[in-house]
Amino acid sequence: MRPEDIDGLTVGSLLSLVAERRPDDDALVYADRGLRYSYKEFNERVEKCARALMALGLKPGDKVSVWGQNVPEWVTLQFATGKMGAVLVTVNPAYRASELKYVLEQSDTAALFLTDGVKGAKFVEIFGKAAPDFGEDGSEELPFLKDVVLMGEGDAMGLPIPSFEEFMERSEEVSEEELAERLVSLDSEDVINMQYTSGTTGFPKGVQLTHTNIVRNGFQIGECMKLGSEDRVCIPVPFFHCFGCVLGVLNAVTHEATMVPVETFDAEKVLQAVHKEKATALLGVPTMFIAELEHPDFEKYDTSSLRTGIMAGSPCPIEVMKKVVDEMGADEITICYGLTESSPVITQTTTDDPIEKKVSTVGKVHPNVEVRLVSVETGEDAKVGEQGELWTRGYHVMRGYYKMEDKTREAIDEDGWLHSGDLAEMDEDGYIKITGRAKDMIIRGGENIYPREIEEFLYTHPKISDVQVYGVPDEKYGEQVAAAVKVRSDEKLTAEEIKEFCEGEISRYKIPRYIDFVEEYPMTASGKIQKYKLRESAVEKFGLEKAAGVETA
Repeated sequence: MRPEDIDGLTVGSLLSLVAERRPDDDALVYADRGLRYSYKEFNERVEKCARALMALGLKPGDKVSVWGQNVPEWVTLQFATGKMGAVLVTVNPAYRASELKYVLEQSDTAALFLTDGVKGAKFVEIFGKAAPDFGEDGSEELPFLKDVVLMGEGDAMGLPIPSFEEFMERSEEVSEEELAERLVSLDSEDVINMQYTSGTTGFPKGVQLTHTNIVRNGFQIGECMKLGSEDRVCIPVPFFHCFGCVLGVLNAVTHEATMVPVETFDAEKVLQAVHKEKATALLGVPTMFIAELEHPDFEKYDTSSLRTGIMAGSPCPIEVMKKVVDEMGADEITICYGLTESSPVITQTTTDDPIEKKVSTVGKVHPNVEVRLVSVETGEDAKVGEQGELWTRGYHVMRGYYKMEDKTREAIDEDGWLHSGDLAEMDEDGYIKITGRAKDMIIRGGENIYPREIEEFLYTHPKISDVQVYGVPDEKYGEQVAAAVKVRSDEKLTAEEIKEFCEGEISRYKIPRYIDFVEEYPMTASGKIQKYKLRESAVEKFGLEKAAGVETA
């Protein structure tokens, strides 16, 4: 596939093209289910699903929410909505009743597809709490919602919720010609996907992405990986996030490769899928790769088929990267950086970049994408080696936040620049290093402190496995530095030892005043650490409610 082949394609027409070019090649494989669709078979199932969606009365622009794990029905719906024009709304499987109701209401969802649930959470039961009045005529509390469908096995608990196969039978009500007419009526600049921001800073917003946004971005991601039709991409990252549905699914399909999803992340199931299907590419956040490498049965599985992949979500320690290259065999793995609002990837390393660049930078800017680094202090463009907020502009920038024009204007300026909120530096060769988040910046007594700088120093302590630095309220200085520290297994460490380690090495005002030892970090389902939750926890643990302006009993 060439860049010119991608231009103007919708998500649906992309699949049609690949199915025509490679009808007998594997499109979608679930190693643990024995499920295997060729591109011809997958396209036929997708078109049947698209006709069933039309039979529900759904029109282009109507919202279809999908709530569940990486099940086959999920990826089928991604392309089916792409063929008939409904907007796919991706719902976090970690959501519970109030969060689910918020997304269904805010997005004007007309149809909801859900699985039985995850980790003891029964989704039908949770839906019943979110919409207690749902019946044959829908819900008064959620006036747009008319249909709910259960993906896979499960109990409808007396609610009018048909199975996915019962839903698929409705395809007979719509002809193939009607679907073909619908498909050609769609425009690549139409919104086709809505992702709710993962909530590292609080309230979620619906990010509207077009066919062009996600198809072209998926293609450029695969170009950096030198992906081709012979590749088999293992996708254990969640579909509800751009990492799964763009970096995984659309990256693979734009390069006529095979998708090998893992339903819910489990280190051994990933290793089994790579081994059984001879995957050539593997996706994940650093903690996923660590779990795979440290699995007690790692040696049982052959990962030598791996060539490339994507690591994203947070910086990768160099020792982990070395093991991914040397022990897993993925010597051409790449690093990505981006935002949901940018479809998502802005920068990426390539297969040829040295390992040092893959652990210290997030690569170079993608083709047809602009980036500026703007000084927080002066508002001028930062020079080489200077820190600034990363702004980006191009085909990849979202249409805007759904029904939130004021928030859209805050994020995208009049000249079309999307303000990322991330701080970065660029070297003389064009490689970008993310140095922190502008919103994470700590202002202590007028001094600007960037957490990433302190984190990088503390990473050098031999007993520290991981560290997150953030600001906590202080009555005298406004803010103080706090650190949440993970200690290496079989090691012991005290707060005083850490402070002594910092003395004489970093400025005194940067030394963490508060140190919290933790086993895990609060994370979004897509693997991003929620520093605001660390801050809330520290306020309570260290008795900082008064400085935070919190009423105490």
